[in-house]
Amino acid sequence: MKKGQEFPLTIKRLGINGEGVGYFKKQVVFVPGALPNEEIVAEVTNVHTKYAEAKIKKIRKKSPDRIKPLCPVYDQCGGCQLQHLSYEAQLREKRDIVRQAFERHTKLTEKQLKIKETIGMEDPWKYRNKSQLQVGKEKEKVIAGLYGLNSHKLIDISECMIQHPTTNKVTQRVKMILQDLNIPIYDERKREGLVRTIVTRVGFESGEIQLVLVTTEKEIPRKELLLYKIQDALPEVTSILQNINGQKTSLIFGDETVHLQGEEVIQETLGDVSFELSARAFFQLNPKQTVKLYDEVKKAAQLTGKERVVDAYCGVGTIGLWLAPHAAEIRGMDVILESIDDANVNAAKHGFTHATYVEGKAEYWLPRWVKEGWKPDVIVVDPPRTGCDDKLLNTIINVKPKRLVYVSCNPATLAKDCDKLVKAGFKINFLQPVDMFPHTAHVEVVAEIELKI
Repeated sequence: MKKGQEFPLTIKRLGINGEGVGYFKKQVVFVPGALPNEEIVAEVTNVHTKYAEAKIKKIRKKSPDRIKPLCPVYDQCGGCQLQHLSYEAQLREKRDIVRQAFERHTKLTEKQLKIKETIGMEDPWKYRNKSQLQVGKEKEKVIAGLYGLNSHKLIDISECMIQHPTTNKVTQRVKMILQDLNIPIYDERKREGLVRTIVTRVGFESGEIQLVLVTTEKEIPRKELLLYKIQDALPEVTSILQNINGQKTSLIFGDETVHLQGEEVIQETLGDVSFELSARAFFQLNPKQTVKLYDEVKKAAQLTGKERVVDAYCGVGTIGLWLAPHAAEIRGMDVILESIDDANVNAAKHGFTHATYVEGKAEYWLPRWVKEGWKPDVIVVDPPRTGCDDKLLNTIINVKPKRLVYVSCNPATLAKDCDKLVKAGFKINFLQPVDMFPHTAHVEVVAEIELKI
């Protein structure tokens, strides 16, 4: 197989990144934009040792689930991978992505796994409460968006259809103000300039809005005028912060955050629980689905009011506080100090005196607590895409909680971690996929895992 080669290809399934997967002469071929059961003519764009990448040259037989994407820059921006697939089919395929991951990384059968139907949204648009858009310049015009697929071309995203409309409005206005005041914009190639990213977060329930300008240096020219203009154009913005990140990195935030105007935090509510959110604090991006997700966590935890619960990777305490009314004690940990401060404030505000949050890693705190005579009955983990740290998995295996609830945003790392847990004497009761990010290839999964007696 070589670059530029064309051949007919039948798409068998969707890959974990939302691309179509087919086989040509036993070689796996990934084709972005192709859908299961489609017959296409593929053109090879890249050849690797174990697989090839291709693009659609022609669709000979179209999937009945293929629809016209609503977004005008859908094919350029790469933020949504599945807008060309009907929503009903997206939910079906996301369940299949979970099945594939476990088939690849474990010896468990689909029957043993009990993979439930994906929980979707009634209205799968305008659901994201936070936008993080890179700032750049197109001639003299200030733009904000995402880098295009496999490129360093910044695609201006003016009206993102999966964002809450308020985040779109705030970003648009701030862009214009930065342009009018001629504030230096960061140039990634030259590594010079000041403003790198505009981060906007809105409280769906509270209506409060937080704006964070990520800059390379602390000093902002015409700062007072900038703040005045933002407040004048956007009186609804309740919190303005600056984060300094001068590093050559793909990470959005640096370590230093400066409070510029208004409140330092914004409030958000999930069900009956309200949270204070600082600039760097992790909070689920889809509040409506988060309530459904956390209700699944609550079901899987099966609390009776007597259990000691550990909330690992706790962020601002969202999952722990959701479970707090049904537990004897909650202890949580996270490596970001601001998140821990927020979590303790949130717990105190709700009168949850039996919920405590500490800075650090679970693999440090868990053995220490067990040594002190405090052993958890239930451990909840909600790790990053890389999955649980090996040390944490080994710690969980040694601590032997009766029950483990694993919330995952990456089926592949969930499957790998579950394989280790099953080999160590745990069993998986069920897997519940939840669609937190409609029109993308991402799928969240709640796994109920129990210690075999």
